[in-house]
Amino acid sequence: MRLLGWISLIFFINPSYGQLAVPSDSGIAFGHVHLKVTDPELHTKLWVDHFGGVVSQQSGLADRGLTAIRFPNLFIILEEGASSGGTAGSVMDHIGFKVRNIEDFLADWRAAGYTVDREFIGSEGVPNGYVTMPDGVWVELQEDQGLNVEVSGYHIHYRTPMFVELLDWYVDVFDLEIRPRGRIETTTNVPGMNMSFALPNGEWTDLETAPTRGRSLDHIGFEIDNLEAFYQNLVNKGIEFDVEFREIENIAVKVAAFTDPSGVRIELTEGLDQY
Repeated sequence: MRLLGWISLIFFINPSYGQLAVPSDSGIAFGHVHLKVTDPELHTKLWVDHFGGVVSQQSGLADRGLTAIRFPNLFIILEEGASSGGTAGSVMDHIGFKVRNIEDFLADWRAAGYTVDREFIGSEGVPNGYVTMPDGVWVELQEDQGLNVEVSGYHIHYRTPMFVELLDWYVDVFDLEIRPRGRIETTTNVPGMNMSFALPNGEWTDLETAPTRGRSLDHIGFEIDNLEAFYQNLVNKGIEFDVEFREIENIAVKVAAFTDPSGVRIELTEGLDQY
């Protein structure tokens, strides 16, 4: 079913709304966030109306149960289904977006009848806020008045007691560098996305967080140049793949999937940036 989902996604993605980020020197860029939700139509409306996403209009995608919503440098994929829980309580605690004017964003959100969970000054010294999408998908907002768009994807946030070791693991696997984000020292950047690893104020050191598979945020994805070589390198490092490297016939896209040491499921693609 995952492979069929990728076939549908890749074939019907709309190329008119930007592209994935330019890959790093190692040929790696951020790709997608995959959400499992009970009401894709409601999610789609919120992602489009409030976050400025653009939905693929190609025929056939809905028949396969997937909705692709494109943003600059990433896309969100919606799959209909019941999840085992929201993002809070899983390793992937929340996803973050930058907004040009957070006051306007939150005013529109409230006017639509939704609740703002919290407003505060974030780790980078600018206004931040939290809102919760349906199915418990927690979203952080950060103001950036210099954006050339109203809303842009910004970061994914891992919360687990092993966050320092996990950051080191990602740096090694994806050839990244540790770069602080404001007061958060344990973060790194992959083209298109910041990846933050931290517990709130150093607390909850005995916290146990659940794997992502089956949660409302089921998995994330990276686009890889020369995926076959990258895959073989990870195999040589001892990483076990849930989906082994393969090429999807007729659409020239290659895929593989595995799970990180904390339980976050990761899908890799080569060729997605063509669509």
